[in-house]
Amino acid sequence: MSAVHVAVLAFEGVSLFQLTVPGVVFGATLAPPGFPRHDVRYCALAPGRIRSDLGLEIEVPDGLDAMRDADVIIVPAWSDPELRAPDALVEALQQAHARGKLIVGLCLGAFVLGDAGLLDGRKATTHWVAREAFARRFPTTDFRPDVLYVEDGNIVTSAGTVAAIDCCLNLVRERHGADVANRMARMLVTPPHRQGGQAQYIEKPIALLPCQSRLPDVLEWALEHLSEPLTVDTLADVARMSRRSFTRRFREATGTTVTKWLNAQRVDKAQQLLESTDLPVEHIAHEVGFGTPLSMRQQFAEQLGTSPSDYRRTFCNTRRAHP
Repeated sequence: MSAVHVAVLAFEGVSLFQLTVPGVVFGATLAPPGFPRHDVRYCALAPGRIRSDLGLEIEVPDGLDAMRDADVIIVPAWSDPELRAPDALVEALQQAHARGKLIVGLCLGAFVLGDAGLLDGRKATTHWVAREAFARRFPTTDFRPDVLYVEDGNIVTSAGTVAAIDCCLNLVRERHGADVANRMARMLVTPPHRQGGQAQYIEKPIALLPCQSRLPDVLEWALEHLSEPLTVDTLADVARMSRRSFTRRFREATGTTVTKWLNAQRVDKAQQLLESTDLPVEHIAHEVGFGTPLSMRQQFAEQLGTSPSDYRRTFCNTRRAHP
């Protein structure tokens, strides 16, 4: 099995966390058995030593020519959203895009993709703190300021910090399936998958009250009972809270409503079943709690922009293309 070649851009002042996320997810020694081999290499405008945002000096072995042989190119958070990317980097990314490479901008790395003109007319996101600068600098982009990550063709952008892990795990999932991605997430001790459309941040911190500790148990219980007709009242009863208190706590903890959360979890489980079984769509719709295939199709269209049948077909084709 041939390796997937991943090129990660390094530069002066690069975020050390985001620089290492691709290596941890794609090329780490933590990879579970059966995980496809990824060759992760680091490149810069010119080979040599750079200093990270934490002051650590790093020896970068490759120049931008490493992007020519890469299947995936990842740009970590750019050090200054107002600083335009160098012409040499812009040209290298444009050439990689013309060759159909998958190009990922993590956090403020989306600004570099924007400078290269790769986001014109495409959906994109970035860290919420830079939303005004992003909207001003790239007015022709279909800016999605509140999501964790978004994919548009061969261009992927993510929000900040931990969303970089979510984004990379989603790339693993799309190419190698939910089982592989979930096993990798377990090795990293991180939640297995967060839909890209989830909110970037939660406005209010969760108060340290006794009822707080019950919420994770309620969410776990809900995941085990997705096939049932769950309601706000049902979950509030399980949490031993009033409907009003539970709704408020749920929103504070998850950043979304109970209905949207349940729909997202049901779509997630349906994706796993579509990937790993030959069960009919009608059966899966009942298994995950949508009740009817129509309801499941509506949620797939809203959350993923596709239908269950097309998702299964596309996933199978992707697996064949990226064995």
